[in-house]
Amino acid sequence: MDNDPSKKNNEAPGFFTRLLNTLVGIGLGESMLRAGTTLLSIVLLVAVIWLLRLFYTQTPAAEEAVNALETGPTAPVARLEDTQSQSEAAFSGIPRLAQVHTTIPSRPRTELTKYTVVEGDTLFGIGEKFGLKPESILWGNYSVLQDNPHALQPGQELTILPSDGVYWQWSQGNTLTGFAEYYGVKAEDIVNAPANRLDPATIDYAKPNILDGTWLFVPNGRREFTSWSAPLGVTRENPATARVMGPGACDAISGGAIGYGAFVWPANNHYVSGFNYAPNANHWGIDIAGNTGEGVYATDAGVVVYAGWNNYGYGNMIMVDHGNNFQSLYAHLSGISVGCGQSVGQGDVIGAIGNTGRSSGSHLHFEIRSASSFVNPWDVLPR
Repeated sequence: MDNDPSKKNNEAPGFFTRLLNTLVGIGLGESMLRAGTTLLSIVLLVAVIWLLRLFYTQTPAAEEAVNALETGPTAPVARLEDTQSQSEAAFSGIPRLAQVHTTIPSRPRTELTKYTVVEGDTLFGIGEKFGLKPESILWGNYSVLQDNPHALQPGQELTILPSDGVYWQWSQGNTLTGFAEYYGVKAEDIVNAPANRLDPATIDYAKPNILDGTWLFVPNGRREFTSWSAPLGVTRENPATARVMGPGACDAISGGAIGYGAFVWPANNHYVSGFNYAPNANHWGIDIAGNTGEGVYATDAGVVVYAGWNNYGYGNMIMVDHGNNFQSLYAHLSGISVGCGQSVGQGDVIGAIGNTGRSSGSHLHFEIRSASSFVNPWDVLPR
């Protein structure tokens, strides 16, 4: 017997070769090839199915791992009662600390103060700065402004009242009750105002022992404004009512143009630059923007009843009576192009914009009046 192992290994492949040749020789080679191919296909299909099952079984775990990486670990949801108990415990352990910055409410002023007017100031702006109405600025400074809002000029020193009211000089012969009633307040309001430094225990209300000339603050007091403009009712039949205002007053006129009852803008610009119509600030017209020398136009047809200088702050001024219960006024002019008694048509040039009189800049002060009252120009001018 040959026991050589290498020889046995060489004989094994030869055996399978001879077996394959024998099967081919008897006609079974093709059948065996098909059977082998089919068996191999089955094995591959089973392997694919197994791999797919393995893949889909592991995917949820993989997705959870990815989500964990993106969002981090998920904290368990606390129950409501647990949250409440934790909050109560937390708040019960927090001490009450003092605030380093404490907001202190602004205290009302009780004394008079002074303010120096600067460029660009207005009654409304100053009033807002000190929490006062614009009329209180006028009523607290009659000796400086004389109730004229246009009299405000840089460098003036104004008295600022503690609150809204009137500042007026006491005269011997007045009764404290009568003085208070004139301004619409009670005598006690004046006596108890800290700014007046009056001792209620020593004041005789019937014969007040207040020094003549003492200035008194009247809290919440009100009074009528003194007129600084042309009077109402200056008509062609009675223009002399304006003589007190200056040399521009005219004599009586008969006839002349009559207005249409509709008004046009008296300047090229159609917007305010300065004061608006503000009766509470004793300003009865609108200040229309314009440069010195630009034209001023008659707002409606009529007759000139004042043309010249106004002594009470308007500077060069024109008034036109429209003959239908309306008059119009044009102030602070740099030039006047018409004369007393002259008829003008609607839109005619009658003067030029300027900065004369008590004015804080070039503009046209424009008013419309009826026989007994002022008219807000915004109510009648075209928009």
